[in-house]
Amino acid sequence: MKRCIAAFAVLALSIGFLPASRAQSGGMARDKDHGVQNSQASAHKASGTVTKIDPASSKVTIAHGPVQSLKWPPMTMNFVVKDRALLGKLSAGKKIEFEFVQQGRDYVIVSAK
Repeated sequence: MKRCIAAFAVLALSIGFLPASRAQSGGMARDKDHGVQNSQASAHKASGTVTKIDPASSKVTIAHGPVQSLKWPPMTMNFVVKDRALLGKLSAGKKIEFEFVQQGRDYVIVSAK
């Protein structure tokens, strides 16, 4: 019975410390088996083709190739554009090379050419 109580206490304390450890890492730390790194720390490079631009929300949809730093396969996804002036340089069908960072749940393009 004492072992059961001790095990329960250890489990309860472990669960209590879990949110604090996730807060320190920003909740973004992932293990290498899932192929995702802490992406808030660095910019990632990719190339792709712009498929859609939404100036009202400062978003652009890009069909991009693999992103080696994140171990992502090719896919089409939305990105937020950090500098709205960049939207004027983009058009549907245009091939670009770009750098992006993760900010919260958004992937934000910080440069493109």
